[in-house]
Amino acid sequence: MTWLKFLLLGLLTAVLFICNILFGSVHIDASQVMDIIAGHGAEDDPFSFIILESRLPQSITALLAGAALGVSGLLLQTAFRNPLAGPSVLGISSGASLGVALVMLFMGGQIAIAGYEIAGNAAVIAGALIGSLSIMALLMFFSMRLRSELMLLVVGMMTGYLTSSVVTLLSSLSTAQGVQGYVMWGMGTFGSVSSARIPVFSLLIVIGLLVAVLLAKPLNLFLLGDNYARNLGVRVHQVRNILLLVTGVLTAIVTAYCGPVAFIGLAMPHVARLIMRTDNHWILIPATMLSGAAVALGCNVLSVTPESTVIPVNALTPIVGVPVILYVIFRRR
Repeated sequence: MTWLKFLLLGLLTAVLFICNILFGSVHIDASQVMDIIAGHGAEDDPFSFIILESRLPQSITALLAGAALGVSGLLLQTAFRNPLAGPSVLGISSGASLGVALVMLFMGGQIAIAGYEIAGNAAVIAGALIGSLSIMALLMFFSMRLRSELMLLVVGMMTGYLTSSVVTLLSSLSTAQGVQGYVMWGMGTFGSVSSARIPVFSLLIVIGLLVAVLLAKPLNLFLLGDNYARNLGVRVHQVRNILLLVTGVLTAIVTAYCGPVAFIGLAMPHVARLIMRTDNHWILIPATMLSGAAVALGCNVLSVTPESTVIPVNALTPIVGVPVILYVIFRRR
């Protein structure tokens, strides 16, 4: 029955993707939407701009971001043998938040790289990428010296606490406008990736997801213990470093473009396990991708109301994530 579950998950994701294109703050008839998608709409038509430059890129972003965060959580939970491990636990999201805080609260919303000045949304993305990749490099450094997954997890958590304290310090010294901009970024959104940025965003996420799929075999062996995996020829330390790199890159890209989206990476691996009733990563990885994508698309549909009021994504993801985590905690006592 696994194929039937995959079929239903795929249909749910496809329906939610279509709903993201059909529904929004501006009412557009379904026939008009189909004509615009088919390329029959006028270029100067405002509805064409809404569909092609806003709803379609936002739908693709939510689809890929949800899949990336879900897979990142699954990789970390398997590697650290901790059901409550997630992309934010290692401090990578906190690193991105620190980078954005430095740009918005300390540098006045612009950043200079190799003599070029970047401002606006591009500066925010650059700051988030630099911050998250810096934390990831630090974790890779410690990973080469720490053989214990638990110690590496503790280092990630301490790094997260440290970056949070620096962000708090910067907030207390910044202007009200800077703090407001930073708070808005921290609420999370899938609408910040324009159509021009979609190709790069999609390519990076798809490459990361493909590498994650290739890690399915060693991850299955990790479930039997490091010694057993090592006896079967798995280079445990090397695989762990690759896993950290893939998780770090996926989390960094999503956080840079969409903000620190919460709970998807933590909860979706458990949803996939509950649905598929297996620990086989050849099944869990694609199931987690579909589950994360479906939840992200669902939250994105609900975030845009007919009254043109945009609800932050991070106000909706806990509604799905918290019950799942509580169920896991009580189930495992």
